[in-house]
Amino acid sequence: MVLSDRKQLILTAVTERYIATGEPVGSKLLLDMLNLPISSATVRNEMSELSEKGYLIQPHTSAGRIPSDKGYRYYIDNLMENYELSDSQRRMIERAVDTKSSDPEQVLEQAGETLARITNCAVVTAAPGGDTASVRGVELIRVGNRTLMMVLMTSTGIIKSKLCRMDFNITKSTVEIFYNVVNHIIIGRQLIEINTALLQTIVSSVDRGIFLLSPLIATLSELVSEVSGTQIMLDGQSNLLHHRELLDNAYELMTFLKDSDTVSRLITSGKKELDIRIGQENIYRPLKNTSVIIVRYSTKSKSGGALCVIGPTRMDYARLIPNMKYLSEHVGRVFDDILE
Repeated sequence: MVLSDRKQLILTAVTERYIATGEPVGSKLLLDMLNLPISSATVRNEMSELSEKGYLIQPHTSAGRIPSDKGYRYYIDNLMENYELSDSQRRMIERAVDTKSSDPEQVLEQAGETLARITNCAVVTAAPGGDTASVRGVELIRVGNRTLMMVLMTSTGIIKSKLCRMDFNITKSTVEIFYNVVNHIIIGRQLIEINTALLQTIVSSVDRGIFLLSPLIATLSELVSEVSGTQIMLDGQSNLLHHRELLDNAYELMTFLKDSDTVSRLITSGKKELDIRIGQENIYRPLKNTSVIIVRYSTKSKSGGALCVIGPTRMDYARLIPNMKYLSEHVGRVFDDILE
């Protein structure tokens, strides 16, 4: 539905004033803000019509109006001005994420901390890849006569390591057999393809395989399991307690954020580069009075991840979204440097 110019002006003023102050906006204040040659009665009528159409709500009988979920949606889709980051704001974001880092998890951790500080909201960061990532390399590092450190690296730059203890002294021959199997069967294969059946086939296909390779294959399986799926990090949960709109269900929100599987599904449930879900648009009950903003980033390897902000519907969307977009672009560039 397209609103008249005057209704759009009123909805914009109410929304931006409420975002800035957290206080309902009355007709007299609105008339002073708009500085239009119209009567207060006209403003009241326009606000009443916006309320009847579901764009504004009146939290108390004698109070002014605030935007509804539908009002926020119309504002974001049709009325919100694009805010341009200054050069100093861009440099601040760039300095916050270490461009020389070779650890994707450190990059995501820094990005999450930065976004939580900028937005004063909870932040979820997701690494690129997941099940679509493939094995880029597997290395063995000898730690003792019967102990090896296995290091697994994915095509998305995620690195995991785990100790492997053998029941016999490690020989050059054992390591060579393992590398031969890995290079021919594992390297380049997608993580989702590396399952128990495949690993058992590998072990049984090698002479003395069960004895020689079982501990190594078991460790490899554990590492693959750790890097499969969406790798997520959480930051700024306590920020939610700073917003009075969220205090009534703060415990429910905190409990929701602890469920990594559900949060992972939230992050991966859409494909849009910018995904904004306001209040009742969220399918998860604990999020019904929050806004969720997801910005996806991509890398040259065609894999991608996401930055997600969870906070009150009374967010400064106009300034928050450009910060998220620029940070996500910067994270994508850093990931590309790591992979190269």
